Amino acid sequence: MIQEKLFALSEQTYKEFSSALMPTVDPARVLGVRVPHLRRLAKTLRGTAEEKRFLASLPHTYHEENMLHALLLNEFKVDFDKINRFLPFVDNWAVCDSLRPRISEEDKDALLTQIGRWLGSVHPYTVRFGIEMLMLHFLGEDFDECYLSWVASVKSEEYYVNMMIAWFFATALTVRYEDALPYLTEKKLSPGIHNKTIQKAVESLQIPNERKDDLKTLKMGRKETL
Repeated sequence: MIQEKLFALSEQTYKEFSSALMPTVDPARVLGVRVPHLRRLAKTLRGTAEEKRFLASLPHTYHEENMLHALLLNEFKVDFDKINRFLPFVDNWAVCDSLRPRISEEDKDALLTQIGRWLGSVHPYTVRFGIEMLMLHFLGEDFDECYLSWVASVKSEEYYVNMMIAWFFATALTVRYEDALPYLTEKKLSPGIHNKTIQKAVESLQIPNERKDDLKTLKMGRKETL
């Protein structure tokens, strides 16, 4: 049974460490299993009947079960039905950011359609996931200026959604500087996201120092934080 395997891999000190990083998760739901162990378990389950039963048994009880679920989905050719079934049960940034489905060029159109739906979701981590997918797959050759406005239009009180918006725009500044800059110069983002974007961009090793100096001049008042 998968739960038994997870209990056998759990560590109390790691449970305490990881629980502190996930304030949105009840510590009672955290077992304390390290990600490398989860990755190895995912590989042993790949293609088995046990894997099939596990993926069908939502919702899960423990955080590590959700982590394992995400890692198993990463092993498949992207299956949006399976992803959409899982996303409403994602309740923290660690699981959300571990879900990295395999996306090929032929999947891009369908992915873009899904992203449009995810950005309008009532589930904050579904929104975060949609922004992350846009960041990972559509700031390169498939970029369109409208994607910046899609993300800027997301309005949320959720800290982890707003952090992802800032991450998205900071990343856009590294590869699409001239396109992304007006969102700061014209103050199109909320003050907290605006300042966090600049902070993340200034911390980036991919942005030249002269641009970092320019970005620093665009910061809003010190109290404007996420």
